[in-house]
Amino acid sequence: MKRTVLLILVRHRQETAEKVQKILTGWGCFIKTRLGIHDGVLENCSDSGLIFLELTGEEISKHEEITRKLNLVKGVDAKLVSLEV
Repeated sequence: MKRTVLLILVRHRQETAEKVQKILTGWGCFIKTRLGIHDGVLENCSDSGLIFLELTGEEISKHEEITRKLNLVKGVDAKLVSLEV
């Protein structure tokens, strides 16, 4: 069994969050699990964050396309990781 995860480092969250969210919404059928992590709360909210996605489906080309689109956004670094179970 193969597990595919996508790690997304988002810098300058206030400028990039809307673009990232739009991409993730467009590819929502491929997202099984989503976890967002950032430091700080309320007035001390950090300007960067990490999003962990567990992707579904065996279409690696689709996973690569999501990764490519995210990497086109300035301030975003996305890495696709496939693990064999």
